[in-house]
Amino acid sequence: MKIFHVPCLEDNFAYLIIDESTQEAAVVDPVEPNKILQAANQHHLNLKFVLTTHHHWGNEKMKQLVPGLQVYGGSVDNVKGCTHQLDNGDKLQLGSYVNILALHTPCHTKGHISYYVTGKDGEDPAVFTGDTLFIAGCGKFFEGTAEQMYQSLCQTLGSLPKPTQVYCGHEYTVKNLQFALTVEPDNVKTQQKLSWAQQQRQAGLPTIPSTIEEEWETNPFMRVDLPDLQARVGGKSPVETLRKIRQLKDNWRG
Repeated sequence: MKIFHVPCLEDNFAYLIIDESTQEAAVVDPVEPNKILQAANQHHLNLKFVLTTHHHWGNEKMKQLVPGLQVYGGSVDNVKGCTHQLDNGDKLQLGSYVNILALHTPCHTKGHISYYVTGKDGEDPAVFTGDTLFIAGCGKFFEGTAEQMYQSLCQTLGSLPKPTQVYCGHEYTVKNLQFALTVEPDNVKTQQKLSWAQQQRQAGLPTIPSTIEEEWETNPFMRVDLPDLQARVGGKSPVETLRKIRQLKDNWRG
């Protein structure tokens, strides 16, 4: 299994997931279709389907460019151009070795789907988290609640194997880590990761992927079970703490 980043717009990422044995590929959130097709052609890929994490544009144009392309999206979200609706636990296969599991991770949108992807034995799995889990952050609660985000982040995504590579929809890492240090100023892992992320961006390189393990160490929205963090923001439970941290982040100007 190979994964290629395709930078889009100002700070978005689309991703190509490739089964190397067949050169079949899926694209996650193709927000700039022409750019996706160019990347696919450059790598001699056979685009089979689109994996949509939540409703946004790009799918219909993608279908025009690639006749017969299948478009997958959550059954609850009104995904434009969708040909196949997915629910939590649905499975897809790409090529010979790539298996894809749909995980319902609501809050940013009601029907948000994350995609857990495994390849050959010995390869690290990956998860494509759209706008639910960002590196050191999470999406805004546009259509959901803190309870849903806690379930999505800490229980659904947090239960994935620690080496799972985390691919999110936006390059927000530096700002997220700067905010994380306002909540946990003494977190050495966060300090180190911020320094690394700043170097990556200065070199014009992405900060993505992270891992589930790194998110447990540095992402304040996933660390809300910790008594010290709860005390710092005045939360009496993990869910209340997550809600308070999101409110702080919404009002933070960095």
